[in-house]
Amino acid sequence: MRSKNAPVHTILIASALAMVAPFVWQIITSLKSLSSATSVPPSLLPEGRWDNYSKVFQVLPFGHQFLNTVLMAGLRTIGQVLFCSMAAYAFARLRFPGRNILFGVLLSVLMVPPQLFIIPQYQIMSSLGWLNSLQALVVPGLFSAFGVFLLRQFFLGLPRELEEAAAIDGAGPVRIYWSIVLPLARPGLVALALLVLLWSWNDLFWPLVVNTDPDKMTLSAGLASLQGQFQTDYPVLMAGSLLASLPIIAIFTLLQRQFIQGIATSGIKG
Repeated sequence: MRSKNAPVHTILIASALAMVAPFVWQIITSLKSLSSATSVPPSLLPEGRWDNYSKVFQVLPFGHQFLNTVLMAGLRTIGQVLFCSMAAYAFARLRFPGRNILFGVLLSVLMVPPQLFIIPQYQIMSSLGWLNSLQALVVPGLFSAFGVFLLRQFFLGLPRELEEAAAIDGAGPVRIYWSIVLPLARPGLVALALLVLLWSWNDLFWPLVVNTDPDKMTLSAGLASLQGQFQTDYPVLMAGSLLASLPIIAIFTLLQRQFIQGIATSGIKG
């Protein structure tokens, strides 16, 4: 049995090493000097330059940008979990005219490249006077068609008996959604929350467009500003990127079991 699984394990180990290698190289580079990081051939050993991490706080308003990133990612995550779950419950359980047509129209949004929405969204933010503000970062990400689709698939896999029993006791759709469906859908909600959190934390293009003030930028946009036209301090850039990655890595490590369960369960029914 072990000999039969050996090729599979070999492929998995090789894939894991390929995914971990860039992260290890990031750590090694963050502990080098600039001359060592740009030398040819490259040095494979770190030099213990821990001062690169302190330089991040000197060249960037790291605290402000970290807070902006936390607020943007947190509010987007809360908004999508709430709004997408309400829409998904309506599409999964409620009966109303044109439900399937509306759901098809919603899914068609997934086929549109998100870059096409940048100009109209920017014009809306500009007309509202929201440029260089937190709401410009948060509001466009409070809802997504993908979140509705993911949670609808999860809700379709939930047993109807508890909902029917609650309806017999006099509970309405809102009470059933809040007291019955949401507690049962915790793995799906956690999966969506982690996906939105990861996407929001790494979002670069939109924050770079709407917020040009360094104190209003997110970490991704701030780190991008460290790349100069003629020279880039790669050790400091890698140190900043590592610091920015640590919170999201810790959150995923703590919630990975619920994330995997939610993704696996959401595809049971169509």
